[in-house]
Parts: sequence; C-alpha cells; structure tokens
Amino acid sequence: MKIRSPIVSVLGHVDHGKTTLLDYIRGSTIADKEAGGITQHIGATEIPNDTIEEICGNFISKLSIKDLIPGLFFIDTPGHAAFTSLRKRGGALADLAVLIVDINDGFKPQTFEALNILKLYKTPFIVVANKMDMLFGWESHEGASFKETYEQQAQSVKQDLDNKIYEIVGVLHKEGFQSERFDRVSNFASQISIIPISAKSGEGIIEVLAMLLGLAQEYLTQQLEIHEDAPAKGTVLEVKEETGLGMTVDTIIYDGILKTNDEIALMLANDDVLITKTRSILRPLPLEEMRDSKRKFKKVDEVVAAAGIKIAAPNLDNVVSGSPLRVVNDEVDVEDEILKEIEDITIDTEDEGILVKADTLGSLEAIVKLLKEMDIPIRSADIGDVNRRDIINSSIAHGENEAHGAIIAFNVDVHPNSEEDLNKSEVKLFSGDVIYQIIEEYEEWIKQKEESKQKAFYDSIIKPAKFISLPKLVFRQSKPAIMGIEVESGTVKQGQKVINKNGDTVGYIASMEDKGETLPDISRGQRVAMAIKDAIVGKHFEEGDELYIDIPENHYKFIEREFKDKLTEDEYETLYEFLEIKRKQDPDWGSFGLFE
Repeated sequence: MKIRSPIVSVLGHVDHGKTTLLDYIRGSTIADKEAGGITQHIGATEIPNDTIEEICGNFISKLSIKDLIPGLFFIDTPGHAAFTSLRKRGGALADLAVLIVDINDGFKPQTFEALNILKLYKTPFIVVANKMDMLFGWESHEGASFKETYEQQAQSVKQDLDNKIYEIVGVLHKEGFQSERFDRVSNFASQISIIPISAKSGEGIIEVLAMLLGLAQEYLTQQLEIHEDAPAKGTVLEVKEETGLGMTVDTIIYDGILKTNDEIALMLANDDVLITKTRSILRPLPLEEMRDSKRKFKKVDEVVAAAGIKIAAPNLDNVVSGSPLRVVNDEVDVEDEILKEIEDITIDTEDEGILVKADTLGSLEAIVKLLKEMDIPIRSADIGDVNRRDIINSSIAHGENEAHGAIIAFNVDVHPNSEEDLNKSEVKLFSGDVIYQIIEEYEEWIKQKEESKQKAFYDSIIKPAKFISLPKLVFRQSKPAIMGIEVESGTVKQGQKVINKNGDTVGYIASMEDKGETLPDISRGQRVAMAIKDAIVGKHFEEGDELYIDIPENHYKFIEREFKDKLTEDEYETLYEFLEIKRKQDPDWGSFGLFE
C-alpha cells in the first residue's frame, strides 16, 4: 500500500487570489502570465513535504504528518464549471478544496457557485479569507503565521478583521455550514475553518498548509491509499508538441500507478479510442507548474498518484484535451469505460442556437455551462479552430434568428481559409483567451440587440397624441382636407388614423408640411399644415376642434400593461381622455379579460 498526496482544488471568484496563493507557495509568478490575470486552463503543482516544512517551520512539526502524507497536490481551476467537468471525469478527483474569498469583497456569484459544487459532491473544504493586508491600517509581516501577525496589529484593525470574518460566518450559516475562525474551531469534523491570509505577503499561509495536511491525515488517509499494482487513471489537460519528444499529453494521474511501456487508452477527436504505449514519462520538478515549467522535466520510470506528468507516446496528434486516460489491463474493458465516461459528459445541443468552439473539452464544458445558465441555446459545441462549416452553420442560424448568428471561440483561431467567408457573412464572432470576457461581450451584444428590438417594437406601437385644428387656417375643406394644426400632446405620424371627440373616424393623415418641407412626424408644440384623407371640414370636425390619434385596442392594452410608465405627463392625460371617448361608444373597450 502507498499513500498518495491529497489532491486539493483551489476555487473562488475571479481575481480573489487563487493563483496568487499558489504562486507564493511555489515562489513563481504564474498569475502574471495568465491571460487577463485569470486562470484559463487547469494547472497542477506538486508541493512536497520538505517545502511545506520549510514554509511552516516548527509550526508543523507537532502534527506528526511526514510519515503519512507525502505532500499536497494542488489543482488551480479556471472556475467552477471546469471543476465540475473534472469531477465528472475523475470521480472524486479533488480530495480537499480551498475556497478563496476576498475578505473585503465577500461572497460573489462564482463563490456561491463553487460552494454549491462543494455541497453537491460533499468535498471537505476550508475557507481562505484573502487580502487581509488591504484592511485599513494593516501592518504586513512577510511570511508570518496568522497568529504572529494578528497579535502585532492595532486593536481597531483586529476588530475590523473579526467583523469581516463574522460576515463570512453569517453567509456560510445561511448556506447551511457552521464555521469559525480556524483558531476558535472546537470540532473540525462539523465546523468549516476560516483562515485569514495575505497571498501577497504570505501571512497566514503557514496555517493553510498545516490545516490541509492535518485534515488529510485525520479524515482522508483511507481514501488516499493506493495499491502498488493498480492501473493508473488520469485526465488529459493539454496536448502539445515538445522539441525532441514530438506530440505529448500533460496529464493528472489521480489514481493508481503509471509505468514506462504501459499501454494506455485515450479519446480521439472523432470519438474513437486510441490505444498507445507510453514511451517516456516526464515529471516536473517539485514546485514547478504544469503550465509553465521553467526547468526541464525529470524522466521517471513510474509515477504514483497524485501527480501531474507529461507523457510521450506514438499517435497522440488527435487526442482530445480533457480525455480520460486509462492503463490497459486484463480485468477491465478500458475502451468501453472511456466511451461510457465520455457519454456522461456529452454536451447537449439543440436544433437552434449559437455555435461554440474551444481548445479543450474542459473549456468547452465550462463555456457551455455558463451559456446554459443564461438560457442561451447552443446549436453546436466542438473543439478546434473556427472553420468554413461553422460559418455556414452559423449563417443558417442567423437566417432563422439574428441573435443565434454568433460563434463563441475560446483560445482558438479562425482557419486561414475561412477568414474571407467570415468577413462576407453576417455572423458575429466573439473570440479571446479569457472565458468571462468573451461571455460578457456576448451578453452585451445580446442586450444591445434586445434593446434595439424593444425600441423598434415600441416605435411601432401607436401612442397617445392629439392636435387642434387652428381656427381660420382651413386651406381646403376636402379631398383631402388641408388645414393648419398644432400638436398638443405626444407625437403625430404620417399615415395614422384620426378620430374626433365623439369617437367617430375623421380620416387618415396623408402628409404634413412646414415651410415647404414634408415631415414624417411632428411633436408637441409644432405648428404645420396637415392633409387628412377622407376628412370633410364642417362634417367630421370644425375649426378649433381637438382631434385624437386612434389607438387600436390591443395597442392600448400593451401600453397600459408594459409602457405606461414611459409616457410623458401630457401623453398620460391624453391616454385617459382617449379612453373616455372610446368607452362612450363601448363601455368595455380596453378592459382586461379574466385570462389577460
């Protein structure tokens, strides 16, 4: 039996310090190199015990952990959605979780979503309250334990921090968790520990590492046991070419043992299963990050979970990022196992909707999950560059519904042969290397489309308006009647039907002119010459009469229900004058029925 390192997933809202925390531990600057400073792919870092002891010093010696737990294996996730998909593929991929909360910002949408995932999968976790160095009056002490640095703060600063902690305790209580500042916890099995830290200065990180190791030793040793001859299980993070090695796969091994020359099964882009043989296993040196290893990998003959490794093997070109990895063995049909696992994470698409393209399966699932939460239908979701077929499909979607004529492309290019097709089409492309920025841009586009659609609809609604026939300014009595008028309320438009104060039809506005200029519409206070088709002055109305624009009953009901608050004061008064006129002829005109 071997005890593997616990896999610790780091979750939290964008920019609350997930990667910065790990950067401090490994002494790197991965966060600065990520697009937009936000993690876009899953990264993995092995933190061995000697590093933990170096950071924690005497603080950890009393926990007697070294002989049991070999270290910690951190996964830095690109958000809650990708974590969910990893959980699906790896079963219990994460043994523990760190939920990071900005102590000054508190819980944000992604924090709650991450918390719901932890609830769903019953993952043990701690809360790390980051950025305590940003509290007013805080005096930083580089690398100190929380206890040391807290004792050296002014009383007002201590009080401020405690107030912030109890705000977090309150939120967690509403979400069904009992919690307390870690040094006040009486029962670690039933209470969530909240550890205040500064990922920037390293204050409090000693307690974070000690707490994770302590929880792993106390509650997880049984599930961390591995049989030495168990075939490995893993998840492919990335497929990339390396000089001197050819195509390789970066992989997290979360169960069992992988050896050189083992046969492994992986998923291909066409949904077939590839069986190939591991030619080389390369492991980054401790503290090196999978995404940005600054030094060479170390070649090893075997690797035991949990580990992030690079595998060189034949025919990896078409392996899909996010694919399960299984070592072939006589006891299990691994091909069938992989296909079943892929079926479990199949992305549902619909007959209509937008197109989604991404570089990895995990990224694709993350985007699809976010779009589904927004109730955006997805016509197609696939891995790889945007190609001509995508543009044709999206053009068809645009023809059916303009809002669906869009392609969301994360971390992929438009195929060079398809650039011209895209430029000629009406398809809108949203591309980039930060998932949330692309989604925000798409949301803004949808919002603008909805606003312009609403405006067009609102413009088509006939709204209340009235005008007066000015005395002694009748230029023609009929065919059509032409006279001077002044608008008293609202906006009068060419083509609208006109009624008199008795509700009788006068005619239709044929044209309006002012100083020889034809006007399509006129507003309150304007005086113009108006021609009214079918009207006869002296029969349908008299000089000096007020005339009203006729509003269809369904338009009136819509205004009453949806747009009444958008009317001006004069339009509002005219609407109810108009209603009185209509109800003289029909008392039920404009009334809402039982089912309206």
